[in-house]
Amino acid sequence: MTLPDRLPRRLPAPPVRHAPRGPAQDLPSRPSATRGRLILLGPAFVAAVAYVDPGNFATNSTAGARYGYLLVWVVVAANLAAMLVQTLTAKLGLATGRSLPELCRDHLPRPLNRAMWAQAELVAMATDLAEVIGGAVALHLLFGIPLLPGGVIVGTAAFAVLALRSRGFRTFEIAIAVLLGVIVQAFAVNLVTAGPDLSATAGGLLPRTAGTDSMLLAAGILGATVMPHVIYVHSALTPNRIPTSGEAERRTVARGLRIDVLVALGIAGGVNLAMLLVAATSFHGSGIPGTDTLEGVHAGLADTLGATAAVGFAVALLLSGLASTSVGTYAGEVIMQGFLRRRIPLLVRRTVTLLPALAVLAIGVDPTRALVLSQVVLSFGIPFALIPVVAFTRRRDLMGSLVNRPATTAVAVLITALVVALNAFLLWQLVA
Repeated sequence: MTLPDRLPRRLPAPPVRHAPRGPAQDLPSRPSATRGRLILLGPAFVAAVAYVDPGNFATNSTAGARYGYLLVWVVVAANLAAMLVQTLTAKLGLATGRSLPELCRDHLPRPLNRAMWAQAELVAMATDLAEVIGGAVALHLLFGIPLLPGGVIVGTAAFAVLALRSRGFRTFEIAIAVLLGVIVQAFAVNLVTAGPDLSATAGGLLPRTAGTDSMLLAAGILGATVMPHVIYVHSALTPNRIPTSGEAERRTVARGLRIDVLVALGIAGGVNLAMLLVAATSFHGSGIPGTDTLEGVHAGLADTLGATAAVGFAVALLLSGLASTSVGTYAGEVIMQGFLRRRIPLLVRRTVTLLPALAVLAIGVDPTRALVLSQVVLSFGIPFALIPVVAFTRRRDLMGSLVNRPATTAVAVLITALVVALNAFLLWQLVA
């Protein structure tokens, strides 16, 4: 993609970009355009797997077990917000040819850029903590492996998924999509088996909470759904995916990327809703102990839905941990390269981000509690990713014909304001 003359040219191209797959004019509205449209599918699926990571397992299952259908509206609202955010993110990368961290480095003062990098690294670590802990719990449930060795296995196994990038990002994207498909299948079977109350589900769409603890869970669900680190990743996956030679072709590609987001995040949203509904149907008010923990959910599923449901839950949790920790590690690369124009060896980065998770496992912190709190930390990182996305995508000098419509910007600003307000409320509750 040729950058407009008004954008900075002094910086090197991002280290990882898709090879050209074919011109945008291959995407007209006719049946033969199907293959061209499929080329555009993939980046949002990489983002979507982070929307069904072990943190989602913990927050959604805990919400369903404790509060039944009460927080259904939070899952739905968070997923709709995520669709808008990821659409803006994909469009930002397409229009500018740069990732969000690179744009922050280009346009923000140096001290602010460094502060943005520091908080983004903390977000990436919180993400990795959730994913490694979740995978370790899954290995313990399936094979009885102790949590600490399980964490080492999950952290190491992520290299195998990351190694697929050497064969091209299309291979990496397909592998992630396959893992996501298995997770979807596991929860679809459990949802059908559980048979949730449809009227109660509809009632859960009415926004309401039940005290501070439910607000904390709502923030965790939000942090586990509007994932800040995949905002950075997604913006790095869309530039130069297909070469374009004009605004009309760029708009055509943007429509394809929007479809990618709607399909991928629609699937992820369905999985998140299924997690909550299965827990609400099977555990809320049942008197089964411990069903607000991953281990308790596994045991409770075995009691209420059968061994197959429990195994499906554990397998989905394991695959979620493996896939999402790979995406999280790539997010760390995008963050450092974009904000600082620096790169460190993958082994070093993997080790640094793995250590906090292993420390949590070693000292015996409750895994589910650690997962929920990690998602709350993520929710505090959302504004730092959202505000620049909204600010950049409303600038015509950066976006050209893909600039936000005023209504789009207004909705995005509202979402950002609500997130900031929720975080401020939670911070006040925690220190009061």
